[in-house]
This record gives sequence, structure tokens and C-alpha cells, in this order.
Amino acid sequence: MNPWREVQREDAERCPPVYAHASVFGVCLRNAECWLAADPHHIANVTGRAEAEFRTEDPKGIVESAFGITGVDKQEEKIADFVRSAPLHHWMTNPSFEDFFDQLLQKSKERRCRIENLRDLHA
Repeated sequence: MNPWREVQREDAERCPPVYAHASVFGVCLRNAECWLAADPHHIANVTGRAEAEFRTEDPKGIVESAFGITGVDKQEEKIADFVRSAPLHHWMTNPSFEDFFDQLLQKSKERRCRIENLRDLHA
């Protein structure tokens, strides 16, 4: 499998040039579950599981189990609610999420809009 930065570069190259100026590409380090479990304490509290279960290099299986994700039920609304309530500044310890946030912060400055600076909260 390609490292996340290579995947990110390939995704950016596929973006039509007309949209490139307004695009950012977030690629998870291993899989989306790595971002969801970037704050083991929070996900454990939300799902009622033990925090230690989420402290693994690849949390895909435990995250799927904790949210009840199956091949036919991706629990998209439950995941969206979780992300909306997550203290995202704690996700800044994940290098691919940190890169994604840095892109968002830069793009917000370019587009003259404001987003919460998670770096200020993480410090």
C-alpha cells in the first residue's frame, strides 16, 4: 500500500485544475478509523469501551465493533455525530490529520474565512 503522502499527491493530481485552488486532500495515515481513534479517551467514553482497546497502531477492527459498523450498515450518522462532538484538537497527535488541518488552515487564510485554530487548543 502507498504511504499516505503518496496517496495524497495522487489524489491532488487527479483534481481538475479548475478546482485545485479551492481543494484540500486529507488522507488518513492508515484508514479512517485511525483518525476516529486519535483521541482514545474520547472514543472510549462515547462508545463505552475500554480506552486501552483504542491504543493500537491499527484501530480499524475495534472502531468498527464499537460503532456497530458492518458491511451493509456503515453507521454514517453515528460517525458524523461523533466527529461533530469530538475534541478535534486532540487529533493533532496524528500526523496525517495534522497535515490535513494545516491545509485547511492555510486554505481558510487564502479564502479569507476563519476556522478555529486547533493548534492553539493543542498547545
